[in-house]
Amino acid sequence: MKSLATIVLLLVATLTVTAQQKNNIDSLPVRGFCIGSPQATRVESFIKFIHEELAPRHINTLILRVDYNYQFKLHPELRDSGALSEVQVKQLVNACRQHNIRLIPQINLLGHQSWHGHTMNLLRVYPDFDETPWVKMPDKYEWPNPDGLYCKSYCPLHPGVHKVVFDLVDEICDAFESNAFHAGMDEVFYIGEDKCPRCGGHDKAELYSGEVWKIRNHLAEKNRQLWIWGDRLLDGKTTGLGMWEASLNNTHRAVDLVPKDIMVCDWHYERPDKTPVYFAMKGLSVVTCPWRMPDNAVLQLQDMFDYRSSATKEMKPRFQGMMQTVWSDAGSFLDEFYGVWKPPVDTTTGKPYKDLPSNCFKAIFPKK
Repeated sequence: MKSLATIVLLLVATLTVTAQQKNNIDSLPVRGFCIGSPQATRVESFIKFIHEELAPRHINTLILRVDYNYQFKLHPELRDSGALSEVQVKQLVNACRQHNIRLIPQINLLGHQSWHGHTMNLLRVYPDFDETPWVKMPDKYEWPNPDGLYCKSYCPLHPGVHKVVFDLVDEICDAFESNAFHAGMDEVFYIGEDKCPRCGGHDKAELYSGEVWKIRNHLAEKNRQLWIWGDRLLDGKTTGLGMWEASLNNTHRAVDLVPKDIMVCDWHYERPDKTPVYFAMKGLSVVTCPWRMPDNAVLQLQDMFDYRSSATKEMKPRFQGMMQTVWSDAGSFLDEFYGVWKPPVDTTTGKPYKDLPSNCFKAIFPKK
C-alpha cells in the first residue's frame, strides 16, 4: 500500500504535467508571426531567420505584409520600386514549406490607402477609387487635423475597384501558393462619407461587412480563407477602447454581419484586454496579437491558454492562438533582433527599453 506522502507526490506530479500540457505553446492551433515583407536585398537574411528562429520557436503561421512589394504582372503600374521577384517569393515559400509554416500574404484593403502625407500605390495610380478625394494630402502631416485624416480608404462601392484589387489578390496568393489571404481592413476611419456620391448615406456597418463578404466570397472560389484585423468590429465607446483599437464610427455592428469562417486577428498593445471572448461568443475564430510589451503579451498568452482550457467544446476551437505583430519591414526588425540597432536608454531605469517587438516575440515564443 502506498504511503500518504507517495500519493501526494503522485498527485502533485500529475497536476504539474496537466498544467504543462495545458500551457504548452504547441497546443495552440496558430502560433503566428506577422511582419512587413523583406526588401529584395534582405530576402537571404530573412530566410536565415525563418530557419534559425521561426522554426525552432515552433511558429507555424507567417503573415507577410506585402502590399505592393512584389513584381505584379497583371498590374505592373502598382509595383514598388525594387519589389520582390517571383523567384525570391518562391525562395520564401520553400523555406516555409521545409518547416510546415503556413505562409499568408497581406495587402491592405479598404483602409490604409495612405500614410501621413504619402498616398499608397492604389489611390496614387487610380485616384478615382478614393473615398474622400476632397481631402488633400498635406505637405506636413499632423494629428489631429481638421479633415480627420489618418489613412485614406478606397470607396467599397466604386464599380471598378474590385477588378483591380482582386487581380492583385489572386496573383499574390498564387505566387505565395497560399490557402489564405490577410486583407488588413483595420483603422478604417473613412467609410460611407456623406459627400461620397456612391456610399454616402449608407449604413457604415453594412458597408464594412459588405466589403468583408465580397473579399471572402472571392477567396472562397479558390478555397482560400480570409483573415482581417479585428478592431473595426469592436465598440470603442462602450468598451472604452477608443478610436484606434476599436471603432467610433459605427462599424462595430458589423461583427454580427460578417461571415463566420473568417479569422479575426485581435490586436491590443497597451492593455491585455480580453476581447477574444467577445469574438468567440459571436461565432468567430480569433487570434490574439501583441506587439512590443512583453509583460502584456505573457498575460495575453496565459489568457489564451485559460480560454481554451475552460471553454465549452463549441467555443474552444474558436480560440486559435497567438500571433506576434511587427510594424516594420523585415530588415529593420532583423537589425533590432540581432542587435545591429541599439534601443535608446530608458531615463527612468537607466537601461535600454525592454518594450520592443523582438523582446515580446522572445517572451511568448521561447526557442525550443
